[in-house]
Amino acid sequence: MIALALVAMLPLSANAAERSYTYVEGTYNNIDSDVDGFGVRGSVEFADSGFYALGDYRNYSERGADIDTWELALGYALGLSDNLDLIAEAAHTDYEVVDGYRLSTGLRGNFTENFEYLGKVNYRNLDAAGDSDDFTYTAGLQYKFSPTWGVTGEVEFDGDSAEIYTVGLRASF
Repeated sequence: MIALALVAMLPLSANAAERSYTYVEGTYNNIDSDVDGFGVRGSVEFADSGFYALGDYRNYSERGADIDTWELALGYALGLSDNLDLIAEAAHTDYEVVDGYRLSTGLRGNFTENFEYLGKVNYRNLDAAGDSDDFTYTAGLQYKFSPTWGVTGEVEFDGDSAEIYTVGLRASF
């Protein structure tokens, strides 16, 4: 939470860039340098309402075993300024053997016209016996080399369990 507050106070560029909540992205994903895989994710904004739907599918493979994960979510982006949005998301998650939900809140904004950041806090609850809920944190960057195309990088971590690294190529519309 402290990191999110600090990011909100950073001086942002006067060149406002439109953050698109309608995109499709191909991703490479890696968990703790042990398990990796590929995926696709995307989002569709509902007109100018601030609401958007998003989906994320990933396939991980390790020693011949395949694990499929997916997530469907509804989100809302509240514009705080030309360069900063407050976001909130609620998602249904499926990790092949267990399912549950994710609730997230955070900030998405622009450092410059081509450089975007994301920071959010996630609460995950999976329908599994025992320790099934967890707070995680997501930090991400996107470099847009054209109005449509960009390269993304993201890490999700909590300090106690696996770190998930994602690198992607995004087409925004």
